[in-house]
Amino acid sequence: MPTFPLSVENEGMSNLRGTSVTWLGHATVLIQTPGGTTILIDPFIEQNPKFPKGFKLPEKLDLMILTHAHADHVADVVPVAKRSQPTVVGMVELVTWFAGKGVEKTVGLNLGGSFQFNDVTATMVEAKHSSGIQDDDGFVYGGVAAGIVLKIEGGPVLYHAGDTCAFGDMRLIRELHAPEFGMLPIGDYYTMGPKEAALAAELLGVESILPIHFGTFPVLTGTPEELKKALEQRNLSAIEVLEVKPGEAVR
Repeated sequence: MPTFPLSVENEGMSNLRGTSVTWLGHATVLIQTPGGTTILIDPFIEQNPKFPKGFKLPEKLDLMILTHAHADHVADVVPVAKRSQPTVVGMVELVTWFAGKGVEKTVGLNLGGSFQFNDVTATMVEAKHSSGIQDDDGFVYGGVAAGIVLKIEGGPVLYHAGDTCAFGDMRLIRELHAPEFGMLPIGDYYTMGPKEAALAAELLGVESILPIHFGTFPVLTGTPEELKKALEQRNLSAIEVLEVKPGEAVR
């Protein structure tokens, strides 16, 4: 059985200070803190064509964090929660719905709210996107979409944008939380593309970007190279764009 993380380490990022971030394709990310807390964001596994073959999640997860209700972000919440027993954190309407599907440990937040677990404080922040759960009877309201800021003791401040366009109040995220490492969607079509993501990086003040939500399906056409060019055009070449393959860990 592969060990966690099954990865080729990328040493380009120097300010993670013992934290490990593993991109698992699309918007799914696995994080391990220096204190040993394991966090899975937006589990999209079985139907995710970019999920790395042979990768095994840890048997025990501490936190599972959901940015919004769309299937390409929450499709595997129930099976992973039942197997790995994490505390599932997300918008209150969304995690309440999952509690009704048998997920035992949930924490329902709303925008601006925080939850502390061991060495991690997770704060839900604004995103601009829709959020609906595909149920047997059609779409069910899943609360509003959100991003997530993770403040790690002895480590960096991480920001997972979820699905969003660029918006001016990203400045407030910078002022309130000062994220260093941004996981930003760049695929376009359903989210911001590279040009918007470059502006978002400027508004947020991040030092490094892990591009997510691109290349999974044909309509998600944005690329890391286009993001680099967009950053150059804004005189932001100092912002590092981490080009990793699904399953690779950044430390």
